Amino acid sequence: MSKKGSKILRFPAPAPTKADYQRVKSTYTVQEIKQLFGLSDRVIRRWTEQGVVPAASESKTGEPLYDFSALTQFRRVRELRSHGLTLKQVEAELQGQMNLFKPAQARIERLLSPFEEALILHERGDEKAADLYREAIVEGDNLADAYCNLGIIELEQGRIPKALDCFSQALRNEPRHVEAHYDLANLYFDVGDLQLAKLHYETAAELEPSFSPLHYNLALVYYKLNNLNGACAALHKYKELVPEDHEMKAIDELLNWLEQARDIENKRRGPS
Repeated sequence: MSKKGSKILRFPAPAPTKADYQRVKSTYTVQEIKQLFGLSDRVIRRWTEQGVVPAASESKTGEPLYDFSALTQFRRVRELRSHGLTLKQVEAELQGQMNLFKPAQARIERLLSPFEEALILHERGDEKAADLYREAIVEGDNLADAYCNLGIIELEQGRIPKALDCFSQALRNEPRHVEAHYDLANLYFDVGDLQLAKLHYETAAELEPSFSPLHYNLALVYYKLNNLNGACAALHKYKELVPEDHEMKAIDELLNWLEQARDIENKRRGPS
């Protein structure tokens, strides 16, 4: 190969870093729900006001905060939409469930499950969270989510093989678990296995095409695999989903550079 042909293209500076690992949390903001599920701010707030997906609490500024129970409902929304239901049909389905279970829910007061306790401790950085995730796994309590979050703890402690096993176990129990696919893709990206990173990013994108961070990470993978067309398409998708990103100037510069590099490469290769 000639010296000219072996030249490596690099991202221009400054470029945003790869989006980080995604764990299941004890509370979510409207913005986080919007990012995870591709729902508009207006729809989320309307459902909250109607009691379709109630908020668990409010932030100091009065913004609604959603707990794991609400996250489960939003995941149900994702599932219904994947089956071709419109948002109007999904809303009708959720309202029907709300009317069916509301009287029973009003009479129930329950203790937190091991998994829910683990979520709270995890938020606080308490080391006991890992033990409670393991307890939840033994009890069959939200297995995929427990494995996924335990995997992140293992990763933070430098135990990559154990983290890999946890993310894999999450997918074994729930093959359509978006966070596990995304985190597994991040892990493979970080250890340099770009083909497996690509596989899991693409799978996550199929399951939840509105989850914006994965499209940026997918652009990085495509670039490293010399798929400049794919990198440009993924960044365009990211821009479409997050037009208000505070780093959009850097994203635009990166996209402009990638498109120039793509055009040069396509001209060099000539007609296929």
